[in-house]
Amino acid sequence: MARDLRGFLKQLEQRGQLRRIRALVDPNLEIAEIANRMLQSGGPALLFEQVKGSPHPVAVNVMGTVERVCWSMNMEQPQELEALGKKLALIYQLRPPKKFAQAVELGKVLLDVARAKPSRDLLPPCQQVVLKGDQVDLTQLPLLRVYPGDADKVITLGLMITKDPESKAVNVGVYRLQLQSKNTMTVQWLSVRGPTRHLRKAAERGQSLEVAIAIGVDPLLIMAAATPLPIDLSEWLFAGLYAGEGIHLAKCKTVDLEVPADAEIVLEGTITPGDVGVDGPAGDHMGYYGPSNPKGPLIRFQCMTHRKDPIYMTTFSGRPPKEDAMMALALNRIYTPILRQQVPEIIDFFLPMEGLSYKVAVLSIDKAFPGQARRAALAFWSALPQFSYTKFVIVVDKDINIRDPRQVVWSITSKVDPVRDVFILPNNPFDSLDFATEKPGLGSKMGIDATTKVYPESDRPWAAQLSPDPDTAAMVDRRWAEYGLADLKLDEVNPNLFGYDMK
Repeated sequence: MARDLRGFLKQLEQRGQLRRIRALVDPNLEIAEIANRMLQSGGPALLFEQVKGSPHPVAVNVMGTVERVCWSMNMEQPQELEALGKKLALIYQLRPPKKFAQAVELGKVLLDVARAKPSRDLLPPCQQVVLKGDQVDLTQLPLLRVYPGDADKVITLGLMITKDPESKAVNVGVYRLQLQSKNTMTVQWLSVRGPTRHLRKAAERGQSLEVAIAIGVDPLLIMAAATPLPIDLSEWLFAGLYAGEGIHLAKCKTVDLEVPADAEIVLEGTITPGDVGVDGPAGDHMGYYGPSNPKGPLIRFQCMTHRKDPIYMTTFSGRPPKEDAMMALALNRIYTPILRQQVPEIIDFFLPMEGLSYKVAVLSIDKAFPGQARRAALAFWSALPQFSYTKFVIVVDKDINIRDPRQVVWSITSKVDPVRDVFILPNNPFDSLDFATEKPGLGSKMGIDATTKVYPESDRPWAAQLSPDPDTAAMVDRRWAEYGLADLKLDEVNPNLFGYDMK
């Protein structure tokens, strides 16, 4: 079981999913160009062993396929993630069990929570080398500059750890940091994120906010940090639930925070309220350059610790497919049981990668009454915080495979009347990086009812849907080899044969 980055890279190499690059490469644009070509084709993870300007190798595209994301969670298939989602659903909304079986299930989950409690390492690998004060030099790290219009190099896959100055609750998240000097970086985060609240509270108390950045961690920890949690639950505890055992933490050298003991690199610093720098422009997940922010919170780093011969793990955002999109597809499976618990009529839901992983949602429901599709869409938008930024919600019948765009488009074109079945909610809080909105941070949402209509939604009788004769279909199944067609693989579809141009 891989419990650090090195163990996971070894696992990928054993499975033929890691390619070592021994040629000298430049972290300025070149590495990103190579990695992006791998991402577009679903290629292997890459380990660049010689990087211009830095002694440290670079690992990228580590979670560039859904398969590899599943492996990071110690699973083989995306469907297995829903079992984890069921466990998390019980924790999200703890309720007194009504049946003995429910009590047993809840007891198992609570036992898993107890096992997930983190432990502390006194001699952690992440502190094999300690650099303080003037020894800290961020320019020695192989930070990537990804796009030609980026203002500077960035850290994109570091776990940022902060602590609420009042409650002492820890927040762990993944945010983009931009290089400003040898020991300072600005950070980009949304106003609703945990560190923003922590910085605001620190400012009210006249204090600085302590920050730690852990780079090159067990990919499972990144998945835990990306999971939307109730505000009072710890990402470390969730990581232990994901792993099936408590993770190992280490106390930082200069700040009162804990970090993963097996991290490759750890940066320790502080944010002084009002201490800012110009952040951006930088390529963003929407596929455009995010604008510059003259008031980007500035982190001053006073300590860097790392393992001997550390590996720098990174990624980058942009139009999918990218690694964040692959992680989102896996999280989609984890969210599903949580969503079903809150909105029982939802059978399944899907966040297509092409919809930027959260801008478009497709829901299937077991329709039983008129107006139910609209109710499901409205419930979805309020079910979890991140769904409030979903721009389009399409609702289809339960017999539609929501992961097959051919079936979804057929449902829209054959079951939707735009006047009756499309509704728009104006003036909602929105992602400020979405340039399509008329005003920054304020946009509209669209719901599309692509279900079969029932009275009084429509006065017209709905014709029966075409389907094969079941007896004939069964006979053809039995005789398929007899027809001489057994060698044909009908479950593998090439979309380019149907007019698409996907390369």
